[in-house]
Amino acid sequence: MSEDVSVSVKLFFEYLQMERNYSQYTIEHYQLDLRDFCDFMAEQSLKNFSDIEYSDVRLYLTMLFEKKLARKSVARKISSMRSFYKFLLREKMVQTNPFAQVIMPKLEKRLPEFFYEEELVQLFSSCNKDTPTGQRDFALLELLYATGMRVSECCKLCLKDVDLFIGTVLVHGKGRKDRYIPFGSFAQEAVDFYINNGRKILLGKKHTHDSLFVNFRGEPLTTNGVRHILDRLINQSSLNGSIHPHKLRHSFATHLLNNGADMRSVQELLGHAFLSSTQIYSHVTNDYLRKTYMAHHPRA
Repeated sequence: MSEDVSVSVKLFFEYLQMERNYSQYTIEHYQLDLRDFCDFMAEQSLKNFSDIEYSDVRLYLTMLFEKKLARKSVARKISSMRSFYKFLLREKMVQTNPFAQVIMPKLEKRLPEFFYEEELVQLFSSCNKDTPTGQRDFALLELLYATGMRVSECCKLCLKDVDLFIGTVLVHGKGRKDRYIPFGSFAQEAVDFYINNGRKILLGKKHTHDSLFVNFRGEPLTTNGVRHILDRLINQSSLNGSIHPHKLRHSFATHLLNNGADMRSVQELLGHAFLSSTQIYSHVTNDYLRKTYMAHHPRA
């Protein structure tokens, strides 16, 4: 990798972290996609990003499809490179964006997975609230489900961001967009108990930081740490299948809509920039309503 290429990539990742406020998990995906494209450039003896033309991009995409990558993976790589070249254009490091003309592959529409309310009760019951880590896990589950925030947003929370008296949390979202989200008494009690008991024990005498959720060493909890916790809880419960952090976010949105919340309010709570991002949950709601109708209508 030439020095110019290295500098461009370094500046881009500083931009994603400092200006766009992207999570480490998202940045790692960008790093993977850029590394993949840089390997392609090396194979084709292309030294700089300014040398790339549309014909090179087409060759790159052909190679991706020859590797039999899923359409979703190809679409993500195109999106990553498109964003990267937009940044290079902004910084006047290139004259054109060769990825701008690329048509994204059509993706299969998959409905977001969510928990039924009975399943959530089982998941919450798998936490051992007699231990410091169990108190943390229970508070983490309650707050994620009560607010629908992203896991990356949850890991950034500090004590000062949570107002237990009125039941609101200040969430620092994507693109440095902050929003307040209310939460109910279940999350209130769980978080309050964790702060005054489990968190103090986990912190010990070594740590004095303000992070709300901490690991067993008393250090701020990471997104990978949350994934590990959720995997462990699903194994401890009587539930079948897998869990991913976004499943609680999906459950939050789906349950709100199923119980009569309007789409705009859910959009605000989720921190979606566009209503179209929230409308995917209406498909889940419609499917839920259809199943309810078929199960209970006497002439269904």
